[in-house]
Amino acid sequence: MDLESRRQTQPIYHGPPVFAPGWAVWHAPSEGESAETPHSRLRVHRGFRSRLLPDPRDLIVYMPPGYDEHENASRQYPVLYLNDGQNLFDGRTSFIKDRTWEVREAADAAIESGEVEPLVIVGIYNTGDRRLAEYTHERDWQMGGGEADTYGQLLTRELMPWIGEHYRVKAGRENIGLGGSSLGGLVSLYLGLEYAEAIGRLAVFSPSVWWNHKSILGVLAQAAPQLAEKPRIWLSIGDQEGRIALKDTELLASRLREYGWVDDQTLRYERVRGGRHDETSWASRVRPMLEFLFPIR
Repeated sequence: MDLESRRQTQPIYHGPPVFAPGWAVWHAPSEGESAETPHSRLRVHRGFRSRLLPDPRDLIVYMPPGYDEHENASRQYPVLYLNDGQNLFDGRTSFIKDRTWEVREAADAAIESGEVEPLVIVGIYNTGDRRLAEYTHERDWQMGGGEADTYGQLLTRELMPWIGEHYRVKAGRENIGLGGSSLGGLVSLYLGLEYAEAIGRLAVFSPSVWWNHKSILGVLAQAAPQLAEKPRIWLSIGDQEGRIALKDTELLASRLREYGWVDDQTLRYERVRGGRHDETSWASRVRPMLEFLFPIR
């Protein structure tokens, strides 16, 4: 099935949430487990359930400085969804203990300096063994995978409306971002192309362009001419992530320019000196990403 056919058969989220009877109850995270977090403006929701994928997943939500103050009670905020949520904020849950992306620290500093618009950030935990399946858009004959379309439906039909019901976030593609690293960067790019009418900003860290013989480049070639509006993309790779990864990402950046993305307008490509494929390196890139995707207007 081609991209246009899939768009026509998959309802997506465009505005305020509307739930069918029992829908909110179905998705309600469990309340039985402690939701202790390393900061008062982080909130954990355990076990978000989907009708589309089998495994429940935890969420961790960052609220910007001033979110709970009385004078901001009616204020709404743009929202950024990030994959591999357990690696973003809390060293107790990260892939390597005590090494995170330090997203709260970077966002707080950028917001308080007046360089970045206050925003809500939603970390979506991966589901462990099924991470590869959910974060890949096509099945590889050796490695499997290929469930990104269903993951995209979970995001746009279930999670985004649920967040809209429980947090003061703005509707509209210009206020909604998606991002991640490695396979999480790959799926962010794929879903940003697939759901460009719903997601307007993409944070693509060290993407796994190599997946299934670089098939994401074919997806880009097919999708780009159909886009009424191109998502704003922040793309990065470290020069210590390997020769092939660096070459693949530079090829991706080149193809984006070829298909109409413009440097410093709709595209920011950063080749990070000394950058590696790990949480410490990605942490150093969070603030530049926020400054490009969510600048003060």
